[in-house]
Amino acid sequence: MSKIESILTESRVFNASEQLKKRVALTESDIAQLYAKAGKDHVGFWSDLAREKLAWSKPFTIGLDDSNAPHFKWFSDGKLNASYNCIDRHLETKSDKLAIIFEADDGKVVRYTYKELHDQVCRFANTLVAQGIQKGDRVVIYMPMIPQAVIAMQACARIGAIHSVVFGGFSAESLRDRIDDTGAKLVITANAGRRGGKIIPLKKAVDDALEKGGDHVRKVIVFRRTNDDVAMKAGRDIDWYEAEAGMSNYHDPVMVDSEHPLFLLYTSGSTGKPKGVQHSTGGYLLNAHVTNEWMFDLSEQDVFWCTADVGWITGHTYVTYGPLSVGATILMFEGVPTYPDAGRFWQICQDHGVTIFYTAPTAIRALMKFGSELPSQYDLSKLRILGTVGEPINPEAWIWYYHEIGGGRCPIIDTWWQTETGAHMLAPFPVTPLKPGSCAKALPGIDAAIVNESGQALEANEGGLLVIKKPWPSMIRTVWGDDARYQKTYFPMMDTIKDGASCYVVGDSAYQDEDGYFWILGRVDDVLNVSGHRLGTMEIESALVSHPKVAEAAVVGRPDEIKGEAISAFVVLNVDIPTEDSEQASLVQELRTWVAKEIGAIAKPDDIRFGTNLPKTRSGKIMRRLLKTLARGEEIVQDTSTLEDPSVLEQFK
Repeated sequence: MSKIESILTESRVFNASEQLKKRVALTESDIAQLYAKAGKDHVGFWSDLAREKLAWSKPFTIGLDDSNAPHFKWFSDGKLNASYNCIDRHLETKSDKLAIIFEADDGKVVRYTYKELHDQVCRFANTLVAQGIQKGDRVVIYMPMIPQAVIAMQACARIGAIHSVVFGGFSAESLRDRIDDTGAKLVITANAGRRGGKIIPLKKAVDDALEKGGDHVRKVIVFRRTNDDVAMKAGRDIDWYEAEAGMSNYHDPVMVDSEHPLFLLYTSGSTGKPKGVQHSTGGYLLNAHVTNEWMFDLSEQDVFWCTADVGWITGHTYVTYGPLSVGATILMFEGVPTYPDAGRFWQICQDHGVTIFYTAPTAIRALMKFGSELPSQYDLSKLRILGTVGEPINPEAWIWYYHEIGGGRCPIIDTWWQTETGAHMLAPFPVTPLKPGSCAKALPGIDAAIVNESGQALEANEGGLLVIKKPWPSMIRTVWGDDARYQKTYFPMMDTIKDGASCYVVGDSAYQDEDGYFWILGRVDDVLNVSGHRLGTMEIESALVSHPKVAEAAVVGRPDEIKGEAISAFVVLNVDIPTEDSEQASLVQELRTWVAKEIGAIAKPDDIRFGTNLPKTRSGKIMRRLLKTLARGEEIVQDTSTLEDPSVLEQFK
C-alpha cells in the first residue's frame, strides 16, 4: 500500500489559559505521571486504576489474560456490578444530588436525584425478573431519548442481563435483524417518541419486526410516552407501569464476572450483516469512568450534556455509564437542535447551566449556517469544556465552535474512538495545547501508531493505517456469535506479522505530525486514489467548508478511466443555491479554484452538487454509501429508512 498523502496544512495552536490550568483537577505534571506509569507497566497501570476507580465485590488478582489472543480478558477473576458502580455507591454522599435533568421536546423538564434514579432502576429490575429475565438473557431496547431508556439499561445491568440498544431511527427490518441475532427474550419500547414537534411511532416498528422474526421474544414492555393509541398484543405486550405495579424499589444487584457481557451494540451494517460488538463489564466501565474524569474533568458542580442518543456507543459511555459512575449530573434532551428554532441547543445550555457540552461536528456545522448572532443571544458563560465526537472536525468549524460557543476560553476536546474501542483513545486533556482538526495524542495506556499494511511504523507526516498495538480494558471482546469475523475484521495482521495478534486495526487512515499529534484522514475504504495520489476525504471536505459560502461538504470517489478515481463533492451552502445554470456553474468553478488554492490542484473536485442538507441519519451521521451510489449515477437500492430527510437524495440527483 502506497502512503496516504496529507495535503492540508494547519499550524495554529491554542494553549490553555493559566486560569484553566488552576481550575482543572489534572495538572500537566499529573498527566505526565500517568503517561510515565503507563509506559513503564502497561498492565499494572490499568490494574491500579481498576482498583482505585471501581467498586469490586470480589477483588481481582489477574490484570490481563492474553493466553487466547486476540480474545483478551481484563480483571477476569474479579466480580462487580455496573449499576452498583453507577448508582448505589454514590447514595451515602450524593443521594439528593441530581443524576439526570431531562428536557422534553416540548420543553417540559423532569429531574431525578441519585436516590430517585436508584428507586426507578430497582423497580424496573424487579419488573424484568418478574417477566422471567435472568442473568445472561438478552434484552433489546428500542426507545426514544428519554430517562426510561437509561433506567432500562441500568436495570438490565443490575440483574446481569445483556442489553442491546437499537437506535430509534432504525427500520423494522433493521430492528428484526438485531432481535434475531441476539436471541432476545424481551423487547423494551415506547408507543412513540417526540422529536422536532413530530410524533415518531416506535411500537409499530416492533410489531412489524416481530411479525416475521423474533420467535424467541416472550414479552414486549411498552412505555407510553404520548397519549396516542397503541395496539397491544394480548399475552405478549404489557404496559410499563402495569408491569412494575407493586414492585419493590430495592433490588440487590447481581455481581458478575468482570468479563461478563454488559451489552451488545450493533454497527449499522452498511457493508453487510450488522456486527454485534460485545463489551465486557469491568474493562468497559473502567475506560468509561477514567475518560470522563480525564477528558471532561467532571466534578460535583458540573452539568454534563452529551447530545448523543443512547442508541449509539457515545450514549452508552458518555450518558448512561461513564458520567454516572463518576457521580456527575447529566442532561438528556429528546428533540433536535433546530426546533422550535436553531437556538435550542444554546437555550438548553443557558437554562440548565450546562458546563460541559459534547456534540458532533455535523451538528456544529449545521448550526454554523445560522450565523453567530443566534448563540450570542444566550448566556453561555457557564460552559467551561467543549467536546466533539463522531468524525474529524474541520478547522473552520473548530474555530467557530471555540470562539462563538466557548468564547475563546473553553478547550475543545476533539475525541477519536469507536463503538469497538468503548471509550476515548485519542484526545487532548483540557490543559493540552490544541491544534484545530487534530485529536491530539493517544491517552495514557493506549499504544497507538501509524503503520503500513506490513505493520512497519511510518515517519512523521506519512499517512497510513491507524492501529492500537496493545490491548486495553474497554476493547471489543468479540463479534457476537462470530469469533472468526472478529479476528478477520479487527486483527487482520495476526497471521502475517510478528505480534499481529495484539495489533488492532481500526480501519481509519491517519498520520502523526512532528509533535506526535494524530490527524485522521478518513476511513481506509474512503481513501481516494487520484492519478496515483492517495488522498483522504476529510482534508478535501475541510477545504470546501473553509469557503465562506459553504456550510457542509461530503466528498466521495467515483470511477474514472483516466485518473482512476474522480472526486465528487456534495455541498450544502449557507447562502441560497443559485437557480440559474450559469450562476451555479460559476460557483462550482469558484469552489474548485478555492480548493486548488487551499490544498493543491490535485484535490479539486471533478464535480460538485448542491443540496439543502446532506443525507444523514437522525443522529447526524452522513450516509456516504448513498453518496457513492449517486456519484456513480446508479439507482439507490440500499435501505434509506434511517434517513432524517430522504428528499435530499432527489436534490443531489
